[in-house]
Amino acid sequence: MIEASKNILEFHNITKSFLGTPALQEITLSVPEGSILGLVGENGAGKSTLMNVLGGVVKPDQGIMKLNDKDYCPKNPSDATRLGIGFIHQELNLFANLSVADNIFIDHFPKISLIQLIDKRKLRKKTSELLKAVNLNISPDVLVGRLSPGHRQLVEIAKGLAAGASIFIFDEPTTSLTESETECLFELIFQLKSEGKTIIYISHILNDILKLADTIAVLKDGKLVRHDNAALLTVKDMISLMTGRKLEQLYPHCNNSVSDEVILEVCSLSQPGIVKDIHLKLYKGQIHGLFGLMGSGRTELARMIFGLDDYSHGQIFLEGVELKYFTPRKAIRKKMAFITENRREDGLLLEAEISTNMSLVALPWYCKARPMNIIKASELSRDLNKTAHLLGIKCASIGKTLVKNLSGGNQQKVIFGKWLIKSPSVFILDEPTKGIDVGSKFEIYNIISNLAKQGTGVLYISSELEELMGICNRITVMAAGRMRGSFDRTEFDKKQILHFAFDDSSLEIA
Repeated sequence: MIEASKNILEFHNITKSFLGTPALQEITLSVPEGSILGLVGENGAGKSTLMNVLGGVVKPDQGIMKLNDKDYCPKNPSDATRLGIGFIHQELNLFANLSVADNIFIDHFPKISLIQLIDKRKLRKKTSELLKAVNLNISPDVLVGRLSPGHRQLVEIAKGLAAGASIFIFDEPTTSLTESETECLFELIFQLKSEGKTIIYISHILNDILKLADTIAVLKDGKLVRHDNAALLTVKDMISLMTGRKLEQLYPHCNNSVSDEVILEVCSLSQPGIVKDIHLKLYKGQIHGLFGLMGSGRTELARMIFGLDDYSHGQIFLEGVELKYFTPRKAIRKKMAFITENRREDGLLLEAEISTNMSLVALPWYCKARPMNIIKASELSRDLNKTAHLLGIKCASIGKTLVKNLSGGNQQKVIFGKWLIKSPSVFILDEPTKGIDVGSKFEIYNIISNLAKQGTGVLYISSELEELMGICNRITVMAAGRMRGSFDRTEFDKKQILHFAFDDSSLEIA
């Protein structure tokens, strides 16, 4: 049982449904002041809905909330901010074209009282004090667009402090951060806790939850299935509670048969300042992992292969034919697929239906030829529904449900579906499981494994080495834009792979 303490926040029987589908079912939960609550659950478990209720974005159908022992029922997000609730979202709510100072005080600039003009001197002074409080040594005048993701995260926290937040909600805060930036964030979270702030930390990285949290709340299908001291829970416990089953095996058995036929070959590929002299072979039925730290050039390499970015030197061959003057449109025609790291910005039309998103790539194959390009609607609809069923996309109707209303895991399945309708020969994946829960990850791994078994060559980019070691036949390590080493599955050695990834001091990209 959780030790009694003064609760700063309480939920009592919070219930919420959308179009008759329960999202939250009688959630009763308390958060002690000055503590860190880890909130976990699969995508669609109700975490975001509960936080949206707390933040005044949606109103509960029933139940009450209390903040500092007083009834709390925010009418909108501004109410929640005014009453001390600060959100640090996964997609940061900052204006890239404005300065750090302008972003922090966007809702409440210090004014010169008589003439109601912004007091620039006070604005810079207050901003400097806040930046110091979050251990960020930058100018208040620098544009947010010039900051790294880690620094933007700290600006968001400073913004919350400026608004007087007493409760901070962190929603998947480390998905775009480097390892060192993540450590800095954790240090700041502990610092906020020591200053009496209360933290709600949401993450699919369960080891981080154990590292940070005092208590852990596990949601499943809109219900609170356990709320306990963090010391009483393990990662396996959380997985079991979240999924409703024991997940002893996180990765599918790597038993796909790799052909000796090269489907994609990269020769001496170079682009000054980005990558140099890259040699890579991808075989039919192979899952080939690309590992490296942020800035190693792995994503840039993938973009060059797909025709998104230019390269100055080298050659790319697909099934033995050189790809010249290559573009994404040509890549799609040749049945190459590419899932980008940022699904919400680059991979999806959030305001469109699932069926619209899934048909984007495949439309040319469902058009009747002359005299007019008329879509074969019944054939397309049949294949869309078949693919959605195979992927297990959870929704009422793929023709009516908007993608923005899906969980992260189901959004990622929609992206896979977009490419899978017409089986790809080469599939490039850039962080395909980022920001999704452990159950959805296993489903994604099975999709990738099945693609390989059908002969697709998969180039798999990930920051999670364990993930690559779990699913790949081979791993190539990149550092400072160069290939540093390549390991067959029988040679996988975590220490050695990390050594190559970090040992970039002697390398230069020219």
